[in-house]
Order: sequence, then structure tokens, then C-alpha cells
Amino acid sequence: MAEVGLRGWLLWALLLQGAWGELYTPTHQLGYCAFYDECGRNPELSGSLASLANVPCLSNTPARLVTGDHLALLQRVCPRLYTGPTATYACCSPKQLVSLEASLAVSQALLTRCPACSDNFVSLHCHNTCSPNQSLFVNVTRVAGRGDGQPPAVLAYEAFYQRSFAEQTYGSCSRVRVPAAATLAVGAMCGVYGSTLCNAQRWLDYQGDTGNGLAPLEITFHLWEPVQAPGSVLQPLGGDVAACNESQGEGAAACSCQDCAASCPALTRPQALDTTFHLGRMAGGPALVIILCSVLAALTAFLAWPRLAPRRGGRRTPDPEAGASLSNRLSLYIHTLLSRCFQGWGTWVASWPATVLVVSISVVVVSAGGLAFLELTTDPVELWSAAQSRARREKAFHDQHFGPFFRTNQVILTAPHRPSYRYDSLLLGPKNFSGVLAPDLLLELLSLQERLRRLQVWSPEEQRNVTLRDVCYAPLNPHGPGLSDCCVNSLLQYFQSNRTRLLLTATQTLAGQTALVDWRDHFLYCANAPLTFKDGTALALSCMADYGAPVFPFLAVGGYRGKDYSEAEALIMTFSLNNYPPGDPRLAQAKLWEGGFLEEMRAFQRRTAGTFQVTFMAERSLEDEINRTTAEDLPIFAVSYLVIFLYMSLALGSYASWRRLPVDAKATLGLGGVVVVLGAVTAAMGLFSYLGVPSSLVVLQVVPFLVLAVGADNIFILVLEYQAP
Repeated sequence: MAEVGLRGWLLWALLLQGAWGELYTPTHQLGYCAFYDECGRNPELSGSLASLANVPCLSNTPARLVTGDHLALLQRVCPRLYTGPTATYACCSPKQLVSLEASLAVSQALLTRCPACSDNFVSLHCHNTCSPNQSLFVNVTRVAGRGDGQPPAVLAYEAFYQRSFAEQTYGSCSRVRVPAAATLAVGAMCGVYGSTLCNAQRWLDYQGDTGNGLAPLEITFHLWEPVQAPGSVLQPLGGDVAACNESQGEGAAACSCQDCAASCPALTRPQALDTTFHLGRMAGGPALVIILCSVLAALTAFLAWPRLAPRRGGRRTPDPEAGASLSNRLSLYIHTLLSRCFQGWGTWVASWPATVLVVSISVVVVSAGGLAFLELTTDPVELWSAAQSRARREKAFHDQHFGPFFRTNQVILTAPHRPSYRYDSLLLGPKNFSGVLAPDLLLELLSLQERLRRLQVWSPEEQRNVTLRDVCYAPLNPHGPGLSDCCVNSLLQYFQSNRTRLLLTATQTLAGQTALVDWRDHFLYCANAPLTFKDGTALALSCMADYGAPVFPFLAVGGYRGKDYSEAEALIMTFSLNNYPPGDPRLAQAKLWEGGFLEEMRAFQRRTAGTFQVTFMAERSLEDEINRTTAEDLPIFAVSYLVIFLYMSLALGSYASWRRLPVDAKATLGLGGVVVVLGAVTAAMGLFSYLGVPSSLVVLQVVPFLVLAVGADNIFILVLEYQAP
């Protein structure tokens, strides 16, 4: 009895729905429209994109013959609906075509890499809006009266598609990528499901959801199997769908392998390799036997030949010069020549000691004076990449045509002592949340972000405070940006860095289940659909950052596996600054602000030591680290030279008694050796400074020790040779 009653209620509901549908679209037949022309803005919507929010007028009338400019516009926007200059009918006005073209441009920007996908997507919405047989697969379900005899505005309708048609259309777009975001395009067109859980039904449902901020009215999509159509006044839309590996017209390329798996060339399985071992054309086994036997025979002959060979004559006295080769004689000649030259040089120097010392000291002092013009290279790019390397050439090309890449200042926060917890999301079900995703920690991060945004650093050169507005990268307002125009990426940007929106809650009913939704539901939605203008929760918040761009999840959180963003172990905050060529005064301002950023982060690190584990860096951090390590190494250099001096003084001495210890210790000789080494280094660096050759801190760290090692070794050789009996 209960089953019969339930069937009766279901039948009554279906009849009521059919009667309600007939009220607005009574005629479902070829050549008839369900709506026509525009009836202004949707009165139920607020916050949508203005140019996309016009809704059609109810009009269950025959399709109109399209001619003139109207026909040209239809042929440009919806080429698949064009059937000839005198036989093209449509259910859309020129104003609808203009609005359709504008709305399609937003989505086509994501799909344009694959022409077949883009054309299929356009064709689908062109049929919804302009098909001359619109009433066959469209049923209007809700309208809004406008009074004064004007036709009602359509607020919602149902669209019926063949499932195969919808899935083929979705399939042509399912692998199209957005390289700039390292993600799939459907991930931004499938709402909370993202690219991982997206399918044809969810893809279409999101496009017909006014909550996405782009759809001007509600569209309910029904995908029918072939067995569902017979006997119904509605005929689901079907037709040919261009495969993604097909070119669209002459001269047009098909989708690339990166965006369409069917476009990838088939990989032929290589032939199995012959496992038989070969040496050349001979089998390996016999070849090895022959080689082994040959080696044994040769070895036997070599060992047996001296015993078997007859003795010839007596022993001869070897002549030492008879075996000297030309190279040995040449080496002896050069050695003798150099010995005479250096002996003459040493004799001349010893003959004029005062003159040599004065001239040498003068040359060293004059050359070392070039250190006043010393240019130290601390830029890591200049230090670690050759000027003519491919990477440097490509960077120079980029900087010349697009400007230097922006400067990155990043903060990474973790909370290792915070336990994870479980949250039942109304949208995606139970989810594990890491301890760092907690309201109090997010509020602390928001406070830090706002302090950094309002950071001011005094510039002695400019005689004013440098702020983030002076140096920030503002892609949508590069001239005179405000703080909200600066590119700052963090999880808080899903809430437009607004405390009130972060703490907002709402009650929502979904699939018969009512629950409270909060920032966690919005975060899950935005992490899966970062391009959403209005999420699918009762919070109705945008996922776009306050500076107008999407925040992809890998820019907001880190330390997660796959697509489990709620299990992220780290919060990421990134400030992007403009970059400038070397010598530009604005580069000094950017570095000055980065210095203040680093100081603020050190203070935050000390203050929150028990709460956060803080890691941070600025674009200038590597350069600062090079300077810091060099400054710390200077005392080590001084101690090293002192140790070498003491070692030389003690090791070069020839000790006879305690009374002669100061003389035998050769302290002056050791000091002279160290001074000579230092003089050589400073003179060489000064000379190259005169020539305009830049130096680096690496040279200051390495060269003095190399020269000291060579110089000390030479001193030992000379002194020990002199002391030899």
C-alpha cells in the first residue's frame, strides 16, 4: 500500500512538473524557439559580471529568418548554425549574439589552445541560445514578469542533451591545459570538483550555475540515454562533435599532444633484442675461446723466447748518453738555461738591494691604489653563470623585451606541534585538516600580512619612506597602485584578505542535508576552483584575490599530497615586487623595502617561536648571505696568515743555542714572505681595478690562500737550498 502511495505521489509530481513546463514552453517542435531577444538584467542576481548578466525574453514562437548584418554576426559567432544566405533561421537577436560572444570570450581564453575544443564549446552554447529548433531540447521553468505588456524574462530553463553528445564535447576539452597555472582548463570550469573529479555532467552543471558569477540565469542540464527519448515531446540535442585530434578547416592545426591524447603519435613497440652474445658477426662463445687461446699462446712465446734464443757475443758496458732521447737532451738544455737566467737575476737583485726594494714597494703601492676603484660583484647571476651562456642570453632577451622578472619575497609557516583534525564538509564530505589550518593561526597570518603591506622604510637618498606601493608588482594597475592592487598571494586571498569574510558562517542545505558552512568549505571550493567569482556555498564569496587574479593552491599552501589541499602542512605567503635593471634607482628602493621585510620577519620569528616554525627569504637574501659570509671570513683570513707567519718563522730557523733564538727563528724572513704574498695579491687586484675588470668575493676568499701556499712553498725551497751544505 505504501509503495502504491509513493508511486502516486511521484506520478503527481511528474505531471505537475510537466504542466509547469508546458506553462512557459507549450510548443516543442521543429522551427520553434523557447525564448528570443534580451530582457535586461536578472533581478535575482547581484555581483555578476555586468556585461554577461542579461537574460532572454520568453518567446515560444517560430524561429526568425536571419539576414543582413544579423546573418553576418551569426556566421561569425556561431558558424555551425549558418545554412546559407537565404535559409538560415535562428532564435537569437543581434543583441543576444553580442552578449554571447562576450561571455564565450571568457571561457574561450582557457580553451583556445585546442581549436576543436573551443569550437565544440562555442557550438554547444550557440545551440542553447540560437538554434532554430531550440524548443525541442529547451524547456523554460521560471520567469519574471515585467509588466506593461512586455514579455517575461527567463530566469531558468532545462536543457536536454544526448549523453554521448555531452561526453564527447567534454572529452574534447578534458585534457586542455593552462600552462601558466600548471593545471587543466576544466579545473576552473567544474566548480568544487576541480579537474580530478570533473565529468560531463558536473562540467555542464557548473556552467549553468549562477553561483559561478558568469552565468546570467540558471540552466539545468539533463543527459539522456537513447532509450529515454522515444515517446517524449522533447528531443535531446545531439550531433557531430569534432574530435580534438581533427583540424578545424584548411590551414588550421589540430590540438597538440599536450592537450589531446588522441593527437599523440602511436608508439610502436620495438622489436625484441637478440639475446645471443656476439662479437662482430661471430658468436660470442667461440670468439672468446679464440681470443683466450691467442693470448695464452702469445704469453707462452714471450716467456719461452729468452731461454730458447742463442747467446750472441759477450756483455756490453751500457753507455749512459747513448740512450738519451732528443726530448731528454732538450729538457736538460732548458733547465740549464733557466738556471743561468735566474742565477743572473738573483745576483743582480742582491747587488742592488735598496734600489730593488724601493722600486718593488713603489710598484706595489701604485698598483694597490687601484683598489679605490674596486668593483665587487655580488649578484648571484653574475657570479655563477657565464656571460655568453645560453641561460644568460635567454635572460637578456627576456629582460630586453618583457623587462626583468619580478622579485619574490616569500614566507613559509608551519605548526609542527599542532594536531590535525577532521571536518565534515557539506560539499566534499569528511576531510582531514592539518593543524596549521586553524582559525587562530590564520588570523595571526592575516595580521602579519597586513603589517608587511603597510611596512615603511626610510630612504636616505629619497628623503622619504619607501612603501609597498612604490615597489610592488601590480599587474592590473601598474601605474599608481593601491595596497589592494599589489600582488600578494596567500590562503587569505581566498577571502580577499578580509577578517570579516574569514570568520563568516552560514547555514546551507544540500541534497536534503543542512549544515553550517565556514571558511573551510570556502577554502576547499577555491582550492579546487581558484578561478571562481562566486563559490557554491551559502557564503557566496569570491575566490579571486583582492588584486584581481586567481590564487592557485600551490601558491597558498604546501606540503600536501596529490589534491588533498586540506592536509597541507605549510602556509605560504608571497610578496611580488617589480624588478629593474642594475643602476636603476628604483632597484635600490626595492632592496630597501626587502631589508625592512627581512627585519620584520626576524622579529615575527622571535615573537612566535612557540607557535610557528618560520622560514622566509627575500630576493636579496642570497646576495646578503654572500656578503655576510665574506665578512665573517675576514677574521679567519687574518688568523690564517698569522699562523702561516709563525710556522714559517719557526720552521725556517736553524737553531744553535737559546741565545741566538731571535736570530735563528727567521722572524723577519717569515714576515717578509707573508708581506710579499699580500703585496702580490693587492697589486694584482688593484691593477685589474684600474682596467675596469670587476672582482668578486669568491676571489677575495680563494686567491690569497692560493698565492700564500705557492709563496710559502717557494720560500721554503729557496731557504733550504741556501742552508744546504
